[in-house]
Amino acid sequence: MMSSTLSLVADIGGTNTRVALAEGASVRVDSVRRYKNAGFAGLSPVLEAYLAELAPGNLTGACVAVAGPVRDGVGQMTNLDWRIDRTDLGQVTGAANLAVLNDLQAQGHAVGQVTEGDLIRLLPQPPASPQAAKLVVGLGTGFNAAPIYDTRAGRFVPPSECGHITLPRSSDALAALAADLTDGRGFAAVEEALSGRGIVAVHKHLHGVRLTSTEIMDRLEAGDAAARATARLFTQALGTVMGDLALIHLPFGGIYLVGGMARAIAPWLQELDFAPAFRAKGRFARFMDQFGIAVVTDDYAALSGCAAHLDHLPAG
Repeated sequence: MMSSTLSLVADIGGTNTRVALAEGASVRVDSVRRYKNAGFAGLSPVLEAYLAELAPGNLTGACVAVAGPVRDGVGQMTNLDWRIDRTDLGQVTGAANLAVLNDLQAQGHAVGQVTEGDLIRLLPQPPASPQAAKLVVGLGTGFNAAPIYDTRAGRFVPPSECGHITLPRSSDALAALAADLTDGRGFAAVEEALSGRGIVAVHKHLHGVRLTSTEIMDRLEAGDAAARATARLFTQALGTVMGDLALIHLPFGGIYLVGGMARAIAPWLQELDFAPAFRAKGRFARFMDQFGIAVVTDDYAALSGCAAHLDHLPAG
């Protein structure tokens, strides 16, 4: 039997759920397991399967990160018909310290624990106060962003649903894309362009052909002109939206881009003019140089964030 000082952490994405054990703020990498969500009716069966395999014994805490809005300890997945309840989490794990976070909140709690070796720097980080606000931006199955505040009372990462704000129309190309992605209610959301399915929609908008995100990225790697045009428009949209979010939150402590789609597009962002799109704010263009940007390549960062959050909760 393993140590009874362990906690359970989980990162629930739109496609997969990762589960691990943590001791304090440290995740045990050898305990990480990945489950396909399609094979389960909800989170509880996933955790039951995990606990049956690892038999960790008594757990002191449990924290899960949910790709969807969380309110009063209840999370509702945005791209999956799962409801995650803190009470259910306690019944399955037997833990006393319990938390349900939005996935971007969890990523925010991981910032500062991720090493420089797990970052790809897009824009240099200027010197900043340790208390300077930061911003984490999620680009994966969906899109979201959340500010990070380090206060005397500890770290505060408020929940957010930025993926459902309006897609910018600040250029002819973005206006045409937004018009094409407008739903039956007359609205085009950021997530419809900036996500795994979003790059699929961008490619179809430009070329009239529906490819998977993997196929698009493979063709980009192979030098395909159509895929490059898709990636360029995707990058323009990403830079524009992140520039807007930077002006809203003033994250002088840095912006951290996370998620599977972020890691996939990261090698191309510089040459596809991400920085000019980010800085294209008129008379505030030079002001934008105060915000450093890095892509987080650590696929387990949300698990680390859950562990760090639990580690700072009062016992019991």
